[in-house]
Amino acid sequence: MKKITKDMTFAEIFKENSNSGLILMQKGLMCGGCPMAQMETLEQGCIGHGIDVKEILEELNKPEKKDE
Repeated sequence: MKKITKDMTFAEIFKENSNSGLILMQKGLMCGGCPMAQMETLEQGCIGHGIDVKEILEELNKPEKKDE
């Protein structure tokens, strides 16, 4: 998995991390159905919603747990 950065669009993030939609929704970013997801970066979305981008990046870049 490629590292998620604040400069990636939401569409790019959804492609890179299969859990990203759930993580973003839990943090208050309902970006999956938004037309801006194709153009808006994670940083722009976080600023617009008053959310800490560093906190979300930590969550998005955690290694995915594998079922044992």
